[in-house]
Amino acid sequence: QVQLVESGGGSVQAGGSLRLSCADSGRTFSSRVMAWFRQAPGKERKFVAGITASGGTTHYADDMKGRFTISRDNAKNTVYLQMNSLTAEDTAVYYCAVQRSGWYPETAVASYDYWGQGTQVRVSS
Repeated sequence: QVQLVESGGGSVQAGGSLRLSCADSGRTFSSRVMAWFRQAPGKERKFVAGITASGGTTHYADDMKGRFTISRDNAKNTVYLQMNSLTAEDTAVYYCAVQRSGWYPETAVASYDYWGQGTQVRVSS
């Protein structure tokens, strides 16, 4: 079983930064696409950013480009999301997700097979 453990969430003021981490206990971490999603109250779960197994290709939602950066350290079985210039619109529960198979960081929730527990990010303005 794959287990994803997230950390780094919390409360910040607008304009601040947070760095989320997701550690994967799976044996095949280095061969799997990983992504971050978020879900705000009353909203659908939304793609934030994804990264290929090697880290060579990243994919961001349009409103995340220039503010968020996804990266991975396969030696540590960990994926990161650096979030800068946060606004109240970024308040949501953030989820780490992993594809069982596939090579591209798709935006659809259904493309991912394993999910973390979610970590709350609150941004005050």
